[in-house]
Amino acid sequence: MKFFPMHTFKSLLAAGLMLVAAHSQAQSADHVLRVSAIPDEAPTELQRKFKPLGEYLEKKIGMKVEFTPVTDYAASVEALINKKVDMVWFGGFTFVQAKDRSKNQITPLVQRAEDEKFRSVFITTNKDIHKLEDLKGRTLSFGSESSTSGHLMPRSFLLAAKIDPDADLKRIAFSGAHDATVAAVAGGKVDAGALNISVWEKLVAEKKVDPNVVRVFYTTPGYYDYNWSVRTDMSADLKKKLTDAFLALDAKNPHDKAIMDLQRASKFIPTKAENYTAIEAAAQNAGLLKK
Repeated sequence: MKFFPMHTFKSLLAAGLMLVAAHSQAQSADHVLRVSAIPDEAPTELQRKFKPLGEYLEKKIGMKVEFTPVTDYAASVEALINKKVDMVWFGGFTFVQAKDRSKNQITPLVQRAEDEKFRSVFITTNKDIHKLEDLKGRTLSFGSESSTSGHLMPRSFLLAAKIDPDADLKRIAFSGAHDATVAAVAGGKVDAGALNISVWEKLVAEKKVDPNVVRVFYTTPGYYDYNWSVRTDMSADLKKKLTDAFLALDAKNPHDKAIMDLQRASKFIPTKAENYTAIEAAAQNAGLLKK
């Protein structure tokens, strides 16, 4: 029988334990769906909105579901590509960025019906601002630089109105989130702001902003926006379970309606990458995505 020196035995034992731990962690990870979302609202609000949905998905897919907040929009893209998370709530532009960065290895599963014709609003407290052209020489806040509804599409509509935000405005700022844009406008830090219409309507409904003081002066035409995306290499079975779970949500069911109200959705519908070609073109035209 061959005997090992004690220090060699300890090294082998430690290595073996590490392998067992790694295998255990891998098995554990296989039973956890890690979910994240672009931080277009405060982290506490995102957690509050996702909790009931996460509990619903757990029951439908038979896996533990964990929500992992990220610091910024770019981090949500990198987290999915680098397999730190398995599914992300993207805006249209962040989906396009993820698709581009991963060389088409990101698959959008579902979107809200509202995301087929999503809109942005421009808001102000200034009595002299009534149309986009009135923004010339003024200060304006977008949301995050990677936001579809808080930057990319508002910028594209400004450019369509022959207004170059970088040249024709006195100053542009990036608040980082839609609710922060409203706060910047209400607080007089900027003359105007652009944000997601859904967040605007929610803040008005919750009486967190007075629409008689902070008012909408321009609403954009509709465009495709948010979706739930996964990596293309996710198992077909899990993709189907997730898709079916979202599509099964029914606003006529009180429990489901509570989940959907938090998601600001009337229903979820299937989506596909081709829906976001206009967003990709807008990003390229605005110089925000390489051709």
